[in-house]
Amino acid sequence: MRVEGLRCRVGERLLLDGVDLAVGPGESAAVTGPSGSGKSTLLLCILGLTSPESGTVTAGGHELTGLSARRLARVRRESIGTVFQFGELLPELTPLENVALPALLSGGPHEDAYRRAAELLDELEVPREGTPTGLLSGGERQRAAVARALITGPRVLLADEPTGALDARTREAVADLLFTVSERRGCALLVVTHDPSVAARAGRVLRLEGGRLTPDPAERHARRNPTLDGATA
Repeated sequence: MRVEGLRCRVGERLLLDGVDLAVGPGESAAVTGPSGSGKSTLLLCILGLTSPESGTVTAGGHELTGLSARRLARVRRESIGTVFQFGELLPELTPLENVALPALLSGGPHEDAYRRAAELLDELEVPREGTPTGLLSGGERQRAAVARALITGPRVLLADEPTGALDARTREAVADLLFTVSERRGCALLVVTHDPSVAARAGRVLRLEGGRLTPDPAERHARRNPTLDGATA
């Protein structure tokens, strides 16, 4: 995934002012910063859901900038997986149905979609069927959300505050899973988070503030002083 010269304004506010970012296969980066600094806007630009004033976004080998809505939706469905803070799963469906849904929407054989969904749920230790997704625990729902993000074999994995709605114990388990799975499957992983313990797992930690994306000085200091609070995960 590569972002070059990204500039985006929301209303009168310039949230992204020439942002550059590259994350290779199997690599991970975390973006931190104050609320309202543009972190979610950055993800929306990468997904093609917000159009920047200037700059380019390349994901999974496809330049998204300027694509038609139809082509953009297809690239997003096939090349980018997304994990949201609250999972955004359909509560009335089973985990198996939720995870299979993106593959079904891509038009592939139903049998293959459900087989891959079952394999992912087994790998991530989530019950497949027998209960609606809305009755799963918070950790199980987020693991199901990770499985759904991986079902189409994306080359880019985006996570927007993926542990923000979880308790401390579950947060650590889901964060471990997210970074381990992305590395094992060779996905470029970009995580937006306020949680320093989650950010510390990434290969790079960047801070978005004043429209600029820079190495997080707090993260560099923590790595030099691993006994400081929040430096270890």
